[in-house]
Amino acid sequence: MKIILYGEWYNMDKELQYRNPLVYQRADPHVLKHGDMYYFTGTVPGYDYIELRSAKSLNELTFANAKIVWKKHKSGPMGAQIWAPEIHYFNNKWYIYFTAGDAEDIWRIRPYVLECSGDPMVDEWKELGRIDVGYDSFALDMTVFFVNGVQYATWAQKIEDEIGSVIFIAKMKDPCTLESEPVCISKPEYEWEKQGFKVNEGPAVLQRNGKIILTYSASDTGWRYCMGMLWAEQGADLLDVSSWHKSSEPVFRTSEKNGQYGPGHNSFTTDGDDDVLIYHCRNYKEIEGDPLDDPNRHARAKKFTYDENGLPVFGEPDPENI
Repeated sequence: MKIILYGEWYNMDKELQYRNPLVYQRADPHVLKHGDMYYFTGTVPGYDYIELRSAKSLNELTFANAKIVWKKHKSGPMGAQIWAPEIHYFNNKWYIYFTAGDAEDIWRIRPYVLECSGDPMVDEWKELGRIDVGYDSFALDMTVFFVNGVQYATWAQKIEDEIGSVIFIAKMKDPCTLESEPVCISKPEYEWEKQGFKVNEGPAVLQRNGKIILTYSASDTGWRYCMGMLWAEQGADLLDVSSWHKSSEPVFRTSEKNGQYGPGHNSFTTDGDDDVLIYHCRNYKEIEGDPLDDPNRHARAKKFTYDENGLPVFGEPDPENI
């Protein structure tokens, strides 16, 4: 069945749980459910500011009012390439982790963090500054998570061009300071991680079924972009690379059948008793020029299940329904 919602046809078929796309032209989407509200942010096409929107359901995010909470600097650090913001809540404060370049050197990409002590949609966000990850090189896509009260950060970084961007993890002593030496837990090694560029990036963490599950994205940002997965047991030493297992195949990839290309850079949220994958992809395969210049990576949502080993089964990207 279809109904008209806000002047658009909306498919109410039961198997299509969410509006698809969920939010237009928002790559690297991140959703946080806090209380009875969903908070959404993502990369905007101009790479020049960070916005937030909030709603009481995932589908309402499509039409929710967006507020610009921070703009890039006119010069110097945090002056270009504002990518992949993520909103987190801990220690009774809100944090946005994001990637930024330098206005005078746009590829001098580094991780930064903002903090808000009040209402994230109303009150001021202040800059806590750059996060020193121990080695001054191309670093992006930081996310944070807690295990048994210990805060961890994981991010992508390029140390050597020959290897490409890899996934690091470290303990944190506060929201913007590492406590331990970074440890590389994944690098591009399979052919599906090396299409166009050698890439592991966009880590996202899910804790379920006694496991720490880390998804990431691989290859260039066109139709070959896809998701890989690492996992460790809940009680394992997460700073020991041997604790981590890695899927030898992508766990989420382009669906020609459903017309969905290059899914990736995901986050996780919940809806009732179900876990939900938040991700971006395009609805066409061929792109003229640099894929980073193409704005049509739309945010999408998809419920998923687990296999007999307690690991996620994402299936394939759903077809569009609006």
